[in-house]
Amino acid sequence: MSAHDELEAEKRDERAPLAPADREALSRVLGDAVAFDVPMARRTTLRIGGPADAVASPASAEALRDAIALCADRAIVVTPVGGGSNLLVKDRGVRGVVLSTRRLRGLERLGDSTVRVEAGVSTGKLLSSVTRWELGGLEFLGGVPGSVGGGLIMNAGTYLGEFVDVTREVVSVRLADGGVVRRSGPECGFGYRRSALPKTEIVASATCALWPRARADIEADVRGLRENRRAREPARVSNAGSTFKNPPGDHAGRLIEACGLKGTRVGGAECSSVHANWLVNVGGATARDMLALIELVRERVRAQAGVHLELEIKVIGE
Repeated sequence: MSAHDELEAEKRDERAPLAPADREALSRVLGDAVAFDVPMARRTTLRIGGPADAVASPASAEALRDAIALCADRAIVVTPVGGGSNLLVKDRGVRGVVLSTRRLRGLERLGDSTVRVEAGVSTGKLLSSVTRWELGGLEFLGGVPGSVGGGLIMNAGTYLGEFVDVTREVVSVRLADGGVVRRSGPECGFGYRRSALPKTEIVASATCALWPRARADIEADVRGLRENRRAREPARVSNAGSTFKNPPGDHAGRLIEACGLKGTRVGGAECSSVHANWLVNVGGATARDMLALIELVRERVRAQAGVHLELEIKVIGE
């Protein structure tokens, strides 16, 4: 879908704001775990996005199910999000409830080499914990931003590995009724920067099977990965990481750079001069700016290389 089509769809599909009675019900059930009229620019690393009618951030799996059950009972639209590091929110914001897993922070070691981690745990926290426990397998998270839930949904990874390599089980909750669903790693349908985890569910936790490894060896691999990322990725600018997935047998950054698009701007959105596949907010960018730049990049790459670039970031909102 082009940026123009997305904006037109936004106009056609605009939903009614959250009703006062629904706000009261959410406050009664969730207490301080829900906030209203929240600027989503504060909740994303791109620093872009209009207001959400409500943002619910349950602090336990039970509270998560309660929130979902309430929304299902009252027919409130729910939009699941993680840590906001891979997210572009449209300028009109999000109607209904944005359901955030950022406060689901349980992390425990099960037996010798298995860990159970909730969706809101940051990738950095998970990596530092397993390094302390001298468990290998998650070195690929070095320098990868965001939370575990989002990482699972997109099968986040680097040249050192991906979530598919270590995930034994994923537990999610159905948005329709709050029911719990358990899937083995293979049942999650992991692929390159994707999974088959349904959009009608929200990831709550995962179990990862790791293996014993000396802390010094883990730290050496992570240090090398982080140094590599620092050398080639923009710093001190609002971003969501790589904007496009790498097409088979090639790199999105190379294709974009070959089109001479480094440094190209639309409003406050820029195709970074450091890494062409990072479309960044250099200050004051709107979602309209970013969507227009995304479409410009896609059109140029399609015209010159015959390749359609698929988004790696998630776009939400009305």
